[in-house]
Amino acid sequence: MQLTTRTISVRKHIALVAHDHCKQALLAWSEKNKATLAQHELYATGTTGNLVQRATDIPVHSMLSGPMGGDQQIGSYISEGKIDVLIFFWDPLNAVPHDPDVKALLRLATVWNIPVATNRSTADLLIKSGLFEKEIVIEIPDYKKYLEDRLK
Repeated sequence: MQLTTRTISVRKHIALVAHDHCKQALLAWSEKNKATLAQHELYATGTTGNLVQRATDIPVHSMLSGPMGGDQQIGSYISEGKIDVLIFFWDPLNAVPHDPDVKALLRLATVWNIPVATNRSTADLLIKSGLFEKEIVIEIPDYKKYLEDRLK
């Protein structure tokens, strides 16, 4: 597949997602990083978004709850270039009924080459990176070229 580029601005669009057993860890991380997160646009699946907004007083665009389609909504935003960073505290030790949606979300984040943190250590490294506060250019699939090639 051919690639093109997309510029991620200084003010990032950050998606926050957490499985039930990881919500408290994401809330603690969000409170610890409140000053940085407040400089960006936050999106989240339903329950997580409401909890983060209450804990930090930062406005959060809340989607549906993950099992009700919220993971797929975030995935759609990723594929449309509306999400720049995914912070997803997932629980690898407990199966969730919407596991296919979770895998699809992580797959889309990888396809569209956005930074992803799946645990607190990685989220800390990501948000404290010198690149986090800068405009960056990432490579993404050239979807227009992909369609042109498929329609030949």
